Amino acid sequence: MGANNGKQSGSEGKGSSSISSDLSSSTDQTSTRAPKNAATSEDSDLSMRTVSTPSPALILPPGSSSAILNGSSTSSSAFSTETIAMVHTPPTSITHPQRGLQQPKDQQEAPVDILPDHAFLQIFTHLPTNQLCRCARVCRRWYNLAWDPRLWRTVRLTGDVLHVDRALRVLTRRLCQDTPNVCLTLETVVVSGCRRLTDRGLYTVAQCCPELRRLEVAGCYNVSNEAVFEVVSRCPNLEHLDVSGCSKVTCISLTRDVSVKLSPLHGQQISIRYLDMTDCFALEDEGLHTIAAHCTQLTHLYLRRCVRLTDEGLRFLVIYCPFVRELSVSDCRFISDFGLREIAKLEGRLRYLSIAHCTRITDVGVRYVAKYCIRLRYLNARGCEGLTDHGIEHLAKNCLKLKSLDIGKCPLVSDAGLEQLALNSFNLKRLSLKSCESITGRGLQVVAANCFDLQLLNVQDCDVPLEALRFVKRHCKRCVIEHTNPAFF
Repeated sequence: MGANNGKQSGSEGKGSSSISSDLSSSTDQTSTRAPKNAATSEDSDLSMRTVSTPSPALILPPGSSSAILNGSSTSSSAFSTETIAMVHTPPTSITHPQRGLQQPKDQQEAPVDILPDHAFLQIFTHLPTNQLCRCARVCRRWYNLAWDPRLWRTVRLTGDVLHVDRALRVLTRRLCQDTPNVCLTLETVVVSGCRRLTDRGLYTVAQCCPELRRLEVAGCYNVSNEAVFEVVSRCPNLEHLDVSGCSKVTCISLTRDVSVKLSPLHGQQISIRYLDMTDCFALEDEGLHTIAAHCTQLTHLYLRRCVRLTDEGLRFLVIYCPFVRELSVSDCRFISDFGLREIAKLEGRLRYLSIAHCTRITDVGVRYVAKYCIRLRYLNARGCEGLTDHGIEHLAKNCLKLKSLDIGKCPLVSDAGLEQLALNSFNLKRLSLKSCESITGRGLQVVAANCFDLQLLNVQDCDVPLEALRFVKRHCKRCVIEHTNPAFF
């Protein structure tokens, strides 16, 4: 793409060659040989020089990289289904066989090479990890720029077929080149959806990335507690952890060795503030107790579909984590009004609460939350069939800053509850009434006449007349109405 800007030094080539040779030996199925050339001796020498430059290590499954290595395909379809991580030697200055004759100076450089380094760096900051690795193959100048430490604060890898353990090992090895065994620049690692990730990959991250602040391994179901403990123990600055869908993860804690070294005065604390354990089906009250005791600085906690949790687990959470602002226990079928009574002890700090499909919750539990959590901004109570107009009334009169409310599939909520909501919740912007059988046009008209800032209204599967929908559209001009009435458009 661009012209090479110098010759490769012997020491630099030797260091990078060792990395590439290690990778080549571990990925025999991705190695290729240069095609035979029966032309002149100069062409033959060129072929040998091409082979002497180590091929990039492609972190791909067997059989998926031959086209790329042979250079026979560079279309988007060749790269659309996989992510590639490459570490290799800087490209050397090689003269193409067809360019034996000297060309005019203005034709030797591509226009893009005129750009200064800072412009390239700005462009490279917008590239994903796999594309940034590809850019390092263009020329020596691009190689040096692509591996600038400022570009490697984040590593994002995706794809079911990606050998993510190997990719993390290769990338961290290259990033540790200037600071042996430690990568001080990497702060974010996102490998969500990489189902081939195992504990081995997380051990690599834990050992090489002490400055890690954000880790997302959602959907990586081969990850276990031991690897997560290792990351948490070795990365003291870790604040954001997403292990949603990791069914083997049942707890977040420090390793035993680290726990023994810490004094009781230190408290054995973990700095995590954001924790997503959605779909961690094996999480139980004892595990939540351990999490709460170690992660006392939690502000965002998502426990959706952790079906083994009970009210007892929430009691431990509130005792140890008083700063929780956002909490989701959606689809936790054993959570009841007693659990909401514990959650209400968070008081004014709670801003977001999701209790969707917690069928044991009634007006009693909602009343506790409404009385003490007066700064609540978001409440999702969809599918709480025990919720009635009385619960909505308490919510409307106490949580005056409420902006988003989902009470879909609550068959006992009627127009009377909507009237109380409309007369008190003037800041309401999003309201979902999907499948509320008792809602009629009268309740919607009262809401539209008082909640002028309404931006989203969901009345799908509600028996609402056409006139009521038109009334809402006239009074709430910025409101998006989701409905199932074919006559309204």
